[in-house]
Amino acid sequence: MKAFNRTFAAVLIIIAAVFAGTNLYLNKIQGEEGRSYRVEAERAASDIAAAGLEQVDMSRYPTLVSIVGLTEADGQREQEFFEGDNEDYLIRKIDGIYYRFSYQADDRVYQKHIIKIVNLSLAAISVIVFAVLIFIRVRLVGPFYQLQEVPYELAKGNLTAPQKEGRNQFFGRFLWGVDLLRENLEQQKEERMEMQKEKKTLILSLSHDIKTPLSAIKLYAKALSKNLYDNPDRQREIADNINAKADQIEGFVTQIIQASRDDFLKLSVEDGEIYVSQIVHKIEGYYKEKLEFLKIGFQIDKYTDCIVKGDGDRAVEVLQNIMENAVKYGDGHWIRITFDDEENCRLITVTNSGCTLPDSEMPHIFDSFWRGSNTGSSGGSGLGLYICRQLMQKMGGEIFAVSENGEMKVTVVFTKV
Repeated sequence: MKAFNRTFAAVLIIIAAVFAGTNLYLNKIQGEEGRSYRVEAERAASDIAAAGLEQVDMSRYPTLVSIVGLTEADGQREQEFFEGDNEDYLIRKIDGIYYRFSYQADDRVYQKHIIKIVNLSLAAISVIVFAVLIFIRVRLVGPFYQLQEVPYELAKGNLTAPQKEGRNQFFGRFLWGVDLLRENLEQQKEERMEMQKEKKTLILSLSHDIKTPLSAIKLYAKALSKNLYDNPDRQREIADNINAKADQIEGFVTQIIQASRDDFLKLSVEDGEIYVSQIVHKIEGYYKEKLEFLKIGFQIDKYTDCIVKGDGDRAVEVLQNIMENAVKYGDGHWIRITFDDEENCRLITVTNSGCTLPDSEMPHIFDSFWRGSNTGSSGGSGLGLYICRQLMQKMGGEIFAVSENGEMKVTVVFTKV
């Protein structure tokens, strides 16, 4: 806001300087042009002195209306001569003869009129500039200034304060999006806390349940170590009991593992319909310039548009994850998107050159937290393709991948409407 205020003040100073400079310049011109008749009268007087009145070319003196001489023989015309018929004139005596130089004096009025018009025009422009600056300050800079702390507060985890809604036509959707982001983050935070609570409760419960069979196993083991059971049948019974308790513990451990592998991301999908072209246009917009900058060839084959079932945003997210993997784990030569139809489905395949993933690892690429041997030092959580499969299955589709001739092909399957 301070930077804008400084800019506003600078604009005011510049406008004031333009006003002052323009008026000084116009007044200077007016002063010079307002005395032009004197200059022309002196030039005409010089011509008369040199060659006589008859030789004067009046076209050379645009501000002079007429030149009239008064000789001593014209004494009866003296009063009329000096009154000048209400004209503006100058009197000059040349070689003993008086000459009246009548001139046009309306140019000063005209020039004042021009100055007035220029000043009014500058004033109108200034008002427009002020109005635009005030509009920018009130409708753009002001609201945006109020939002400058929002990302910082969200980054700190302060998700409680809702963003005020407004009718600002420029930031209305942005404000709505920020508040929606805050609500989603807050909801995810609550879900994570609830999930953690449920998992801790489950682990504590299972841990408590494990203690009972574990105590029995320890008791049986201690009894066997002290030869308290001499009867072989009794020993076999104890061994069976130990095995049963071990199976019970194994069951509890299986529950813990299963709980840890549940849908911890809680991915939500809205059922809907979307044109394939909408998905493709967004992917092209996201990656065309990026891949040009990375010098990776990018090709999208021709296709016929159709409507498919699914969540538009989630469908784009799936293809984004696949594209990111193609950029990250391909050899950087090219990426291609192709289309196909099978029965009532539209298939979209992302192919990248330079697949180095062994065939033995292909069945695991959609597992959660799994990372292939070709990842190297590239960062990642191993959740990208896992999330893609979960989303596609929730949208009634599927995803699969194959490696052929050093190329990775990942295909998403959408159901047509």
